[in-house]
Amino acid sequence: MVAVPSRALVLALAGVAVVAAVVLLFGVPVNRVAAVLGVLLLLGFVGVGFDVWRSWRLWRAAPLRIERTLPGAFSLGVPTVLTLSLVNEGAQGWQVAVFDELDAHFAFEGLPQAVTVPPASRVELRYTATATQRGVAQFGATQLRWRTRAGSFEVRQTLGEPRRVRVYPNFAALARYAWLSGDRRLAQIGIKTYAQRGLGTDFRQLADYKTGDSLRHIDWKATMRHRRPIVREFQDDRDQCVFFLLDCGRRMRADEGGAAQQAGSHFDEALNALMLLSYVALKEGDEVGAMTFGSPPEERRDFAPRKGTATLNALMNRLHDIQPGATHSDYLLAAQTLLGVQRRRALVIVLTNFRDEDAAELRPAIKLLRRKHLVLVASLRERVLARIAGQPMAQARDAVDVAAAHLFEQSRRDAFARVVGNDPLSVDVEPSELAVALVNRYHAVKRAGLL
Repeated sequence: MVAVPSRALVLALAGVAVVAAVVLLFGVPVNRVAAVLGVLLLLGFVGVGFDVWRSWRLWRAAPLRIERTLPGAFSLGVPTVLTLSLVNEGAQGWQVAVFDELDAHFAFEGLPQAVTVPPASRVELRYTATATQRGVAQFGATQLRWRTRAGSFEVRQTLGEPRRVRVYPNFAALARYAWLSGDRRLAQIGIKTYAQRGLGTDFRQLADYKTGDSLRHIDWKATMRHRRPIVREFQDDRDQCVFFLLDCGRRMRADEGGAAQQAGSHFDEALNALMLLSYVALKEGDEVGAMTFGSPPEERRDFAPRKGTATLNALMNRLHDIQPGATHSDYLLAAQTLLGVQRRRALVIVLTNFRDEDAAELRPAIKLLRRKHLVLVASLRERVLARIAGQPMAQARDAVDVAAAHLFEQSRRDAFARVVGNDPLSVDVEPSELAVALVNRYHAVKRAGLL
């Protein structure tokens, strides 16, 4: 607890000093002015001391109580309204100023706030907090500054307990997908859908014959039993495995600022895409697993493939706080490690940020993985390249920038083609397009029965 003079007390002292100076200018003897000032200051000190003593006794008899309402978890970049409740169970009202100690990686609006808390009442304050980084966030105690009864001093103290909360990737894309899939409007976000009645290989159910159904799918025994045409419906193969190989090296730290700040870094976009495709694959009945690479061995995260409704939450709990490091990613070591932990054939999705100088390392790693798995390389391309390549050339310098952007992009595209070969599954897209591209590739794999 810290007590500081209030603004009113400081102004009162300043006013007394100004009056004393003016009186001296009019020729009043110094000793007389000093005597009067001494009496005033003594009375003032006595009054202030009594005010602080009385206020402290009243506060200790019935202090304000703080209640902070926090969500179970935050989503990256999503503004969240938080509530602070000031509970006054005493018979005295208090004038207070409130500031909540947020984690350094939160932006906020609506703090500090000044409010009067009447006796025997409850006052709620609201402010908005936005997480700017994934991981575990630390909320400290709430700082409170209350004014003494006469307003001479302001007392600062902390109330409440620190809290730790988790910040997850943004679930907006997943929620939008779930909503649009329910309304069958996935084309609005670029996801292709197919009419697949009876096209899979796993038996699903018996159904009445409809115009356009294949005659070879008629179940003659069921038709005779029900005395109407009955066909066998099939679905895509289930119980398959989607395994993510997530790059946590220095390239994934790219954060282009500006509009990119809305979604986060390349690594955040990769996590968003991983989360969306995991949701889709789990809904299809497939298993989902993941492994990180590019970070020190002790920081590597593994998630054994599993399926079920609880898998997505478990996967996010495993990966939500990981951050890309400053080390170089060893693709070949990652491929060897994955082959050791994932022996069953799977759709392996390598999420990385590719450069043409990585071709010599990535090519043998992909070749090694393809001996057993179906491999999809998903590389993130910087937005700034398209922005520079498409800018108007108002000056001579602009022509150089545009040509350099085109040259860099072409070099990168050629190197990527050399690495993946003629593989139509692999993608090289801007971060905002990654999630939709992966879902479309997954549907293509399921439709073609490549696994």
